[in-house]
Amino acid sequence: MMKKVLIADDMHPSILTMLSEIGFSPDYQPNIQRPELLNIIKDYEGLLIRSKTKIDKEFLAHQQKLAFIGRAGAGLDLIDIEAVEQLNIQLFAANEGNSDAVAEHTLGMLLSLFNKINWADAEVRQKIWLREANRGIELKGMTVGIIGYGNMGKALSERLAGFGVEVLAYDCFKTDYSSHLVKEVTMEEIFEKTDVLSLHIPLNESSKMLVNDAYLSKFKKNIFLLNTSRGEVASVADILKNLQSGKLRGACLDVLENEKMKQLKPEQEEVYEQLFQMKNVILTPHIAGWTVESYRKINEVLFEKIKKMYGLY
Repeated sequence: MMKKVLIADDMHPSILTMLSEIGFSPDYQPNIQRPELLNIIKDYEGLLIRSKTKIDKEFLAHQQKLAFIGRAGAGLDLIDIEAVEQLNIQLFAANEGNSDAVAEHTLGMLLSLFNKINWADAEVRQKIWLREANRGIELKGMTVGIIGYGNMGKALSERLAGFGVEVLAYDCFKTDYSSHLVKEVTMEEIFEKTDVLSLHIPLNESSKMLVNDAYLSKFKKNIFLLNTSRGEVASVADILKNLQSGKLRGACLDVLENEKMKQLKPEQEEVYEQLFQMKNVILTPHIAGWTVESYRKINEVLFEKIKKMYGLY
């Protein structure tokens, strides 16, 4: 009997062919809602999700034979990892699938900020031709501090190799990864030397609101902040405060602590409105890993992990 795999979120259609080729029966239901999902999950051996589906104890109580859960992306913050592991359900993500996309997007945001490309473009479209007001700065000679040296952090260090910068990295889960691309350092050295800080960390209890006023005050220099990880690792209110004081020279934010723009609290509305008016801020709607290529590569990564799990080589 073919093993049934429920695909409960939008994924590139190539996943259907991939799963069928190795004897699985894929059921593509990207618009399924939680009540229906809870009702039918007992019939499936595999589940593939993106960021819509929360895997908690309530969900797990409804499954009966899940062997694996695959996350089509990087973050596992919506999954109760401990509860999944207790049930011996294999859990894997596709971090490798969009690391190149995240690295390129991060660098693109930074270069746009440094060269005022977004504002200059908007002005020229209005027939405003201001050269001196849009004079940029150069990345060469700066020190880039990377927090989190997994797939995303490493991919960024590879992209930075040709820019003449010093790349420092801190990762509380890894050691012995210094190379020609990066120097492994302590947080104290990050605080001491960094000009540009880039966040590539998962959201968990220790990282939630990690970047706040107290954290930013520890940097010796006034810095640029890049966040393409998770919005809740950085306080938007404290980012705004430090932009206003000059401690932050600029910020590139692909993620925000509340990304539901129509559900902002009054205090968030006020902070966001001020942030959105600042010329030294680049904003994108959580699309750093969202490319045509990564859409398919994520499938390929998950497919290889499923094959490995079942020994299908």
